[in-house]
Amino acid sequence: MKRVGVIGGGQLAWMMADAAQKLGVELVVQTPGEHDPAVSIAKETVFAPVDDATATEILANKCDVITFENEFVNLNALSVLAHQGVFFRPRLEALAPLLDKYHQRCYLRDLGLPVPQFFAIDEVENLKSKIEYLGFPAVLKSRRHGYDGQGTFIIQDFATLEQKLSYETTTTLNQSLLLLEEFIPFERELAIIAARSVEGKIVTYPVVETQQEQQVCRRVIAPAEITPNQVAEIEAIAHTLLNNLEVVGIFGIELFLGADGKILVNEIAPRTHNSGHFSIDACETSQFEQHLRAVCGLPLGNPALLCAGAVMVNLLGYENSHSDYQSQRQQLAEISQAHVHWYGKTESRPGRKLGHVTVLLDNQNRESASAIVIAHSIESIWYSR
Repeated sequence: MKRVGVIGGGQLAWMMADAAQKLGVELVVQTPGEHDPAVSIAKETVFAPVDDATATEILANKCDVITFENEFVNLNALSVLAHQGVFFRPRLEALAPLLDKYHQRCYLRDLGLPVPQFFAIDEVENLKSKIEYLGFPAVLKSRRHGYDGQGTFIIQDFATLEQKLSYETTTTLNQSLLLLEEFIPFERELAIIAARSVEGKIVTYPVVETQQEQQVCRRVIAPAEITPNQVAEIEAIAHTLLNNLEVVGIFGIELFLGADGKILVNEIAPRTHNSGHFSIDACETSQFEQHLRAVCGLPLGNPALLCAGAVMVNLLGYENSHSDYQSQRQQLAEISQAHVHWYGKTESRPGRKLGHVTVLLDNQNRESASAIVIAHSIESIWYSR
């Protein structure tokens, strides 16, 4: 497998470039925009929406195997290509239970994995009786295409729920595309990156703590300060999921840690994930190299940390502009043990991920409190304007 097709041309595909070069792999990207980050690193580009299966057929003729940067694809249309012999990793059957968040919840529950209570919203007249066991606050979610908090709403009471449903169903969504689940008053949010090879070998990265603001990830601290038993439980969840789906590639698994120490699965990302960006600088094998290794049928690499720990901070847009923020990036690069990754996006808007900074930690500052101080120093530079 020397030519890998990637559906999606954002920063996740862009960050595969160094790993591809190291492994002697060429990337061919399907993406809609000529200014999308991965266009600059692709050997060839097919310019088309990611859910355009006709374009994916063109992509397939240019590569040996196809993988995914995001999950906003049309599985039914891609299945026609798979039956014609197009090679997808992970396989489409591994994605099928995950792309709809309600189906994902059902799949995880049926596997015996711990998830919040949930139900699909389809009949408004049954809503009051259904919601009794959830209570308020509750979480209303779009079943498809939500990310970075988009399509997720915290609902405080029944009147607000009815109002939101009325608005969503008359503007953008059908009620059958919504689900409601219990609000988890978590102590912290966690994540794990796990990869599975063609032969079925699984490796997992250190469990990390993710810190969100307005439902967008702001910081990742590696490793998370949790007990060995909690680490083992999360690793077991990853093994169960990847083995049952027969995944080839890398998955990101987001979790809640309750005040009672109970772990619940929040969401599954069937691809490389923001919570694993620290691995580029802090681990022997980055999540991007690991994913390409799996997809290309190569032996998996060692996911171990090369340092005591790391803190990763997302550089989020906070204004509408076309600035490249050169001054702030220079200041960030001067922080000791800092690695600045700039995605080359030409437009900034509030909440958009423009880059990230990873700072490697030694034994003196590996504790979470010290990592947060470093994160705040990064943010004070970035959001100074």
